[in-house]
Amino acid sequence: MGAALALGLQGSHIDPLLLEGRSAPSDSDDTRFLALSFGSRLILERLGVWTSIEREATPIRHIEVTQQGGFGRTELNADELGLAALGYVVRYRDLARILSRALEQGGRSANGVMVTDVRTTRDFAAVDCAADGQTRLVSASLLVLADGGGSLARKGGLTAPLVRDYRQWAVVAWVRTDVGHGHCAYERFTPSGPAALLPAGDGYSVVLTVPQADAEALASGSEADFLNRLRTIFGGRVAGFSRCSPRSRFPLTLRYVSAITSERTVLVGNAAQTLHPVAGQGFNLGLRDAWTLAQLALRTSADELGGRAMLSRYRRERARDRASGILVTDSLVRLFSNDTRWLRSARGLGLAMLGFSDGAKHFLMRRMTFGA
Repeated sequence: MGAALALGLQGSHIDPLLLEGRSAPSDSDDTRFLALSFGSRLILERLGVWTSIEREATPIRHIEVTQQGGFGRTELNADELGLAALGYVVRYRDLARILSRALEQGGRSANGVMVTDVRTTRDFAAVDCAADGQTRLVSASLLVLADGGGSLARKGGLTAPLVRDYRQWAVVAWVRTDVGHGHCAYERFTPSGPAALLPAGDGYSVVLTVPQADAEALASGSEADFLNRLRTIFGGRVAGFSRCSPRSRFPLTLRYVSAITSERTVLVGNAAQTLHPVAGQGFNLGLRDAWTLAQLALRTSADELGGRAMLSRYRRERARDRASGILVTDSLVRLFSNDTRWLRSARGLGLAMLGFSDGAKHFLMRRMTFGA
């Protein structure tokens, strides 16, 4: 998110400096995939990087939502909203590399810099940082923390995050099938949690939500066992799972701070809220954080940048979208990670009714595509 924010400020009266703890992204850094909404595409177009990203991205034009062991089905289609796609799937490493190169062409950024301390006053913010064995003090009118939920926020005077442990783990991989995906994504709610297949290249990006013991077994077990698990979950909807990449796993929690600003400091992206991957809202919500902050900063005079009035405006502008994204994601996890018979029937009825109600379905698609 820091890179997106810095790109949004390029060429303005603001001279951003991006301090990145990791080294420059490379082709071997990360195998994760991201689901970008169409709204995120519009932001990336305005940042001037979408043309490069589009070459690496796979469009999602249809989404089928079902539940395992129960009735009910909803289909979402991009053409119902007059869009080219509901979203796009791209490798995280490709997106990071493209954003990094765009910054190198016209911005100030430094990789491999570790921020060790944060200090704020009413007039300025400062960070202690270290790189190549040397320490440095950097001060600014506004400090933006986009460290993905690290410890810097506490040092900057912000309150501790609220955390809800879902007692679930995500297992992620890439799989190939014998037939094409037709740009269709599948969201399947199972008793252990949501499962998703997202079209990615000539295969699918997979996210399975399971208990910790199952996650360890699926991540370290055989390829055949993992593919058999997919066949059990998705049945005949997707035929011919034939190969998969190495699997990785990570715990799932809801983590968010109630106050996203403090003196001269703002949190964006996962530093402000970390969501369950169901419905793929986390990255898109964070990108809207960065875009909103950039636009607000551009409208703010130099002497008011980072001041209390500006931070108050930012909180107001992000309040509805943040609250909606957190509430919807958390509600989906709670509602669809329970195998009680009456609840399964209620879910099925809800999915069926949603499929027949164009108004409700279009509202849901717009909210997931563009935010609140």
